[in-house]
Amino acid sequence: MTEKELPTPFFIVYEDRLRANLGLISRVGRESGADIIMAFKANALWRTFDIVREYCRNCTASSVNELMLGAEYMGGEIHSFTPAYTDSNIDTFLRLSSHITFNSLSQYERFAAKVAQSEASAGLRVNPKCSVIDTDLYNPALPGSRFGVDASALADGLPQGIEGLHFHALCESSSYDLEKVLAAFEASFGHLFPSLRWVNFGGGHLMTREGYDTEHLIGLIKAFRQRYPNLKVIMEPGSAFTWRTGDLVASVVDIVCNDGITTAILDVSFACHMPDTLEMPYRPALREEVPAEQSTGVAYRLGGNSCLSGDFMGEYYFAEPLKIGDRITLCDMNHYTTVKTTMFNGVHHPDLVLCRTGGECEYLRRFDYDDYKNRMS
Repeated sequence: MTEKELPTPFFIVYEDRLRANLGLISRVGRESGADIIMAFKANALWRTFDIVREYCRNCTASSVNELMLGAEYMGGEIHSFTPAYTDSNIDTFLRLSSHITFNSLSQYERFAAKVAQSEASAGLRVNPKCSVIDTDLYNPALPGSRFGVDASALADGLPQGIEGLHFHALCESSSYDLEKVLAAFEASFGHLFPSLRWVNFGGGHLMTREGYDTEHLIGLIKAFRQRYPNLKVIMEPGSAFTWRTGDLVASVVDIVCNDGITTAILDVSFACHMPDTLEMPYRPALREEVPAEQSTGVAYRLGGNSCLSGDFMGEYYFAEPLKIGDRITLCDMNHYTTVKTTMFNGVHHPDLVLCRTGGECEYLRRFDYDDYKNRMS
């Protein structure tokens, strides 16, 4: 079965694109000496993990569900972080995690005795207070952030048993952004490095984006490791693993024109299936769109098939007027998309498809009424 033969809507992941990203990430890890691990918060399509495991077996989890997914399907180290562990889940985290990061001193103090009896290596998340992200929703370094321990709280040293520090201050960022944050991290927390075994540079390193300076990244990491040869460097990018590896394919199901605005209603929803387009917000690219000057002059909004009034995106231009049944391909809808979908309104959930390198497509999952019903009760 080929992509054109599949009924819409469906998310599709392309094996060749995924392998290209994984190959680049592996090279950066080899040449820099960093351990680059996959974050489930951006990608949890476990039926593709047989491909991922060929390049990377270590992962990072932020919940018990992600933790168990890593234990079942990845087979390597699991690095855990969550804003707050609880009495009901700490034992599971400690049993399955190779590394566990605490968000506050009070959290670590609460569970330090249990940590000491486990095999997990404990760390603290710290806040370097260096803001390089424009969108506040994704910026953990804003004043008053709930993430990480301030340097002032560690002026006299680390609690007994802490072996690592973890900062996360990037979001789809460049190596030059990392350079700024790394300088702030060293300035604020460098006095603690001699007593540590590892540091985690967190996520947000979009090394697979076109134009990203991977050689600069490799040089930054190598220089840091030369300054601190006692420290293992860990990085856990989310988007980089599945950046531009998959799309969402939809169909036009109606065309509505009101007040001079023409809207093509799709069989998918921005609110349900692409929430970041409304939250970030950003305008997703379409495979079929053309520059305005090359169109017939008809601009379209794309409307989602839900009851939310703001479930639309625009404007887009096409070479020919759209008609019912036309396919629309929303590009780059794998990372931080498939993990965030909802079943609001009971809108039909797109199927999940893997396109193998030779072009043959296979279903990873098809959704039906039972999936919606069983989520509700």
